[in-house]
Amino acid sequence: MYQWRKFEFFEEKYGGKIPEDVTGEIQCCSSGRGKVVIGSSDGSVSFLDRGIKFDSGFQAHFSSVLFLQHLKQRNFLVTVGEDEQISPQQSGMCLKVFDLDKAQEESTSSSAPECIGILRIFTNQFPEAKITSFLVLEEVPPILLIAIGLDNGCIYCVKGDIARERITRFKLQVDGVSDKRQTPITGLGFRLDGLSLLLFAVTPDSVNSFAMQTQPPRVQTLDHIGSGVNTVTMSDRSELIVGRPEAVYFYEVDGRGPCWAFEGEKKFMGWFRGYLLCVIADPKTGTNVFNVYDLRNRLIAYSLVVDKVSNMLCEWGNVILITADKSLLCVAEKDMESKLDMLFKKNLYTVAINLVQSQHADAAATANVMRKYGDHLYGKQDYDEAMSQYINTIGHLEPSFVIQKFLDAQRIYNLTNYLEKLHEKGLASKDHTTLLLNCYTKLKDVEKLNTFIRKEDGIGELKFDVETAIRVCRAANYHEHAMYVAKKAGKHEWYLKILLEDLGNYDEALQYISSLEPSQAGVTIKEYGKILIEHKPKEAIDILMRLCTEQGTSNGVYLSMLPSPVDFINVFVQHPHSLMDFLERYAEIVKDSPAQAEINNTLLELYLSKDLNFPSISLSENGLDQNFTDQSVAAAMSKTGSGKKKISDSNDTIEKDCLERQQKGLELLKLGWPSDQEQPLYDVDLAIILCEMNSFKEGLLYLYEKMKLYKEVIACYMQNHDHEGLIACCKKLGDSGKGGDPSLWADLLKYFGEIGEDCTKEVKEVLTYIERDDILPPIIVLQTLAKNPCLTLSVIKDYIARKLEQESKIIEEDRRAVEKYQETTKNMRKEIEDLRTNARIFQLSKCTACTFTLDIPAVHFMCMHSFHQRCLGDNETECPECAPEYRSVVEMKRSLEQNSKDQALFFQQVKSSKDGFSVIAEYFGKGIISKTSD
Repeated sequence: MYQWRKFEFFEEKYGGKIPEDVTGEIQCCSSGRGKVVIGSSDGSVSFLDRGIKFDSGFQAHFSSVLFLQHLKQRNFLVTVGEDEQISPQQSGMCLKVFDLDKAQEESTSSSAPECIGILRIFTNQFPEAKITSFLVLEEVPPILLIAIGLDNGCIYCVKGDIARERITRFKLQVDGVSDKRQTPITGLGFRLDGLSLLLFAVTPDSVNSFAMQTQPPRVQTLDHIGSGVNTVTMSDRSELIVGRPEAVYFYEVDGRGPCWAFEGEKKFMGWFRGYLLCVIADPKTGTNVFNVYDLRNRLIAYSLVVDKVSNMLCEWGNVILITADKSLLCVAEKDMESKLDMLFKKNLYTVAINLVQSQHADAAATANVMRKYGDHLYGKQDYDEAMSQYINTIGHLEPSFVIQKFLDAQRIYNLTNYLEKLHEKGLASKDHTTLLLNCYTKLKDVEKLNTFIRKEDGIGELKFDVETAIRVCRAANYHEHAMYVAKKAGKHEWYLKILLEDLGNYDEALQYISSLEPSQAGVTIKEYGKILIEHKPKEAIDILMRLCTEQGTSNGVYLSMLPSPVDFINVFVQHPHSLMDFLERYAEIVKDSPAQAEINNTLLELYLSKDLNFPSISLSENGLDQNFTDQSVAAAMSKTGSGKKKISDSNDTIEKDCLERQQKGLELLKLGWPSDQEQPLYDVDLAIILCEMNSFKEGLLYLYEKMKLYKEVIACYMQNHDHEGLIACCKKLGDSGKGGDPSLWADLLKYFGEIGEDCTKEVKEVLTYIERDDILPPIIVLQTLAKNPCLTLSVIKDYIARKLEQESKIIEEDRRAVEKYQETTKNMRKEIEDLRTNARIFQLSKCTACTFTLDIPAVHFMCMHSFHQRCLGDNETECPECAPEYRSVVEMKRSLEQNSKDQALFFQQVKSSKDGFSVIAEYFGKGIISKTSD
């Protein structure tokens, strides 16, 4: 006992004399429901409140209250005391049950509670003996189980509802008790474990248990050594505790458990919040010492010298000691903070840790104690032990507090240990991962690095920040570890970055990309395709082909679901030849790609660009495609020779390549615009711009011709002064019979008129077609050619002579037509005048309709046709013979008048006619536009 440390974890709250209202000698005490109940020798029961002041009292028994117990579940008080004897043969010992919530119905001034049950303890079947112990167990209300221990080793049990007198009484006998030797029951205890109920019974010579669930109850002797009165109690885990002079013993269901060697005669024993309470007689000093034992932490939480204790109980969170001289002392446990401060001042950190753990303090409080212990050890330079304490604070203490203390290089092992534990608990941040990996690399501890990186090989996710680990391993040149982490975490970009940028292992990178899912492979090739195209163009293009086409896929995949080659164009920025190769291969396989127009546009740009490989011939700028460089320029530069020869050879190669590409471009322009399609499979405007920028005449002419921009076509020939090509183009495009534009000959004549050089041969040929199709009046031809000072009149002499002769013939024909129309008009006017002024004689003798002899009634028309009236229809006023011709003339006139209002038709006829003036004259001649309005 004296080897245990003593502490002041309890303190005296208050003490003093019990109020004088409590009369008689104190025989028994109980507590519960916030009050202390005292039974006196005069039969009275008194209640004390929290301030140890008298609250109430009543007369429970006539003579003396020997035992009492205040129940917890119901506000009942069960007492055992002496009352008046009814007869000399019958004992006055009674058991009473009081309902403290009900007062007596009698109209008395007393506030005594109602006694709801009285039971005579001793009867003929239950002989009288001295009562030595008493205990009540509350079962399911209103059932009570009352055990009364006697000095003869018997236990009288009462079970049932005493208020309704529905009870069962039975007797238990402790083994080994004979009539010759009386063995009292010094202590009782109930243990309720599920459905099993156990009653412990202690005598000076034995410890016994009764299995109450069996009938009759089965007795078992747990020990052959017992104890005296007041030295038996129960722990909060329903363990029986027995105090003997040499030690304190604990008993379980099956026998004796642990024992604690606390020497000295035990006067009183109790249990309070996990503490063992003992009043022990000290043989050395002859005094009584009240000790509070913390058995789990092996310390004495409190020790106090007291007078003779008559009762011990617990209420209000205090331990209450009542002495024989009716004094009372309350001892209360200090709060946790006070106890810890006391231990910290004495540097008893181990005790403090055990204390908070035993009292089930929260994790934060425990971690705080460990932190202080760690600080204490750190101050003593015991870094290993300090770190072990700091590790226990993980999750509650900010890691930076610990890390800052161990940043010194000499403590790197401790820091590494802490960071490892931090990662194991999943509480590490990116910075912690960086620091831990740096520690491994500084220590060059490859084994630990392997363990950290690969410890969860194939199991779940990694418990550290992946990108941080990769960066640190790369910086320390642990590329294999970085690659392992990247691959395990599915960080394909990082894996390829290490392979390509750090290791230059292009073959493995290509294999890795090939093993990925198509979607992921597409992402990675966009990221690192430039490097792969630079070093492994053929293999990289093969991968792109597999991604963009159905090659290599096991199931049918629609083209719309596959990535487009356009998405990967950016990886070919410095390698246009490779891009051209890729797009050409794709176009050969896929004919109906959704991105066909974009692909063709890109190919056109590559085909028509003059400086595809050589933005600058200087190798320092290195704009060359790798394949082409290996085959041409690099080989040429490696040879000895003059600089001029090198440049000449390079220029020849460039020119040859340019011509080949332009030929491919022209072929693409033609294939991309089939004759049966209105729109081509490329951007026409872009194609024209590219042809103009790169002076690609063939392509430009083809596009203009397809777009029917014939004037732009001949403009190209005019710019190049290609007279033969110009005339040939006009022959092809200026034939109106084949859908051409005859006005091209006029533009061509204008060109020769303004060219300022002798082009007699060409002009004569042009005039032939102009004369054939009558495209221009002679006057316009003369005015146009007059601008060229190099042309003489002999160029157009024959043309003018033919035109004059032709015009003379036309004039003569027109003159004869005019005379004819004048003669006809004159006859018509004469006939009209005759009809107006002279009578018309009808001499026709036959009907025009039926050709029979004309008889009356007959109808004669001014047109000299006669009809039987019966041969005409009803209400017919026009000559049936002449009416159709008249109506056609009227309809023609109406149509002409209507057409005169259609200006669009008029201008279209003027524009499309070879001689617009003749159209206007015709309109005037027909009187359509000769009328004027006011």
